[in-house]
Amino acid sequence: MSTSHELSLAGRTALVVGGSTGIGRGIADAWAAAGADVTVLSRSTPAGPGHEALRWAPLDLSDTGAARTALADATTDALSLVCYSAVHYGDRRALFDEVTEPEWRRQLEVNLHGLWMTLHATLPVLRGGEEPGLFLGVSSEVVYNAGPGRSGYAATKAAGAALLDSVAQEEKGEKVRIVQVLPAGMVDTPGIRRRRPADFSYDSYMRPDHFGRVATELAATSGAGLHGDSLVVDEAGRWVSAHERTPVSQSRDVVA
Repeated sequence: MSTSHELSLAGRTALVVGGSTGIGRGIADAWAAAGADVTVLSRSTPAGPGHEALRWAPLDLSDTGAARTALADATTDALSLVCYSAVHYGDRRALFDEVTEPEWRRQLEVNLHGLWMTLHATLPVLRGGEEPGLFLGVSSEVVYNAGPGRSGYAATKAAGAALLDSVAQEEKGEKVRIVQVLPAGMVDTPGIRRRRPADFSYDSYMRPDHFGRVATELAATSGAGLHGDSLVVDEAGRWVSAHERTPVSQSRDVVA
């Protein structure tokens, strides 16, 4: 297996939806470091080390009309790599009766409808290249492990995974390959930090850059041999198919 620094994505054009922070940012940084021309669409501007290597345009998935325009503007004929990593977890884990309708609708808009819009905008272009295009979806263990306090997140992420699985069966991997990746454990991201106490230790958490190796190899090979698969990525950057090993649940009891 090649290491990510041995792989070149020079000449490739990539789009990462939800790539300013978190796993999406880890993937965007890795693709850019390997030579790809990477555009990030997100609500916030990418910051910190490596941001200068990324193009950026604003995207608010709750504004459907503006989101369609942003996606259309970012979908150039040269596009061959797309990652969808936009996610709305919710303000905190909460029992079903505590979740408001606006919160539920926000999860639908970002976790599911945004994915649908991105597929709709980019698949025609990904099909048009000399080599198969790659659509990389960022999934979650909650797809396999529904749990208390995460009903909306679990439902929308499971629906998103099923959407990608269904489209993968339609595409058959001939012109577009669809692969999903998900973390083996919790990941240290700004979204998670907003939900943790100030003195919380993240020593046992994964980092977004742990996804750089798998993302770069998938991009370099256009997902060859992995079309339709979901890969569980660990803290060493190694991966295994979720069909071979069910991801460990991150659920816990939630007190009303």
